[in-house]
Amino acid sequence: MIVNRKFTNATLYHLLVGGLAFLMLYPVFWLIASSLKPNAEIFANAYSLIPSRIEWSNYVTGWKGFGNMTFTTFFKNSIIISILSTVGAVCSSAVVAYALARIPFFGRTFWFGCVMMVMMLPTDVTTVPQYVMFTKLGWVSTFKPIIVPSYFGFPFFIFLIMQFIRTIPHELDEAAKIDGCSKFGIFFKVILPLIIPALMTSAIFSFYWRWDDFITPLLYLNKPEMYPVSLALKMFLDADSLNNWGGLFAMSTLSLVPILIVFFTFQKYIVEGISTSGLKG
Repeated sequence: MIVNRKFTNATLYHLLVGGLAFLMLYPVFWLIASSLKPNAEIFANAYSLIPSRIEWSNYVTGWKGFGNMTFTTFFKNSIIISILSTVGAVCSSAVVAYALARIPFFGRTFWFGCVMMVMMLPTDVTTVPQYVMFTKLGWVSTFKPIIVPSYFGFPFFIFLIMQFIRTIPHELDEAAKIDGCSKFGIFFKVILPLIIPALMTSAIFSFYWRWDDFITPLLYLNKPEMYPVSLALKMFLDADSLNNWGGLFAMSTLSLVPILIVFFTFQKYIVEGISTSGLKG
């Protein structure tokens, strides 16, 4: 009886969790299924996940893009923006976090408070001042307004990496000083190898947020050949008078691939960063 009750409880648990997982993933399944349906069938049989016939041509027509520009250009732009922004955000945030967590200097508490205030500040508040500033600098219609700000630190990543650095014993810093390491030496030889999980977690979030960003490219990029995928998908539908939904959903499906690759490749670092401290025995 006890064995049967445990089996029943386990079965019900897995059915419940599986059902909830299906509900959460249903929009993704629907997107993939719609990318393989004929245009006339996408909304005529909207709830079905099984196409009457598979239309691989949606991916061919969708990749052709619009205005003599294929999605090769748009994916290339997104990759350039996402990688450069991620590198800048993670590297600069790590340096700032190390300074705030380990180096005593006048006003450190004040600057940490500023970081926390900026982290809680809505993005909409800074949109207009930033646009005015970048316009006067002549950066509009370039990648600079999207990429360059990342190299001045990202408040959330600074806070995340700071919390991770604080778990590292100060004795390691003292030992490195005795061996003749400077503050930079301590950062690169002691701290940096131990905060890799926090850096990778920040990199995943940064890549995802920048890849998915729509508003910033919409504000600063005026040339279609500079559009990232997020902006090209919207323009792709507007530019097609026939409303090629199959092609749009096909390109939307492909736009998920880089994010999934990055996440599943580095997800172990997220778990490691949450479940362990900065020092391993």
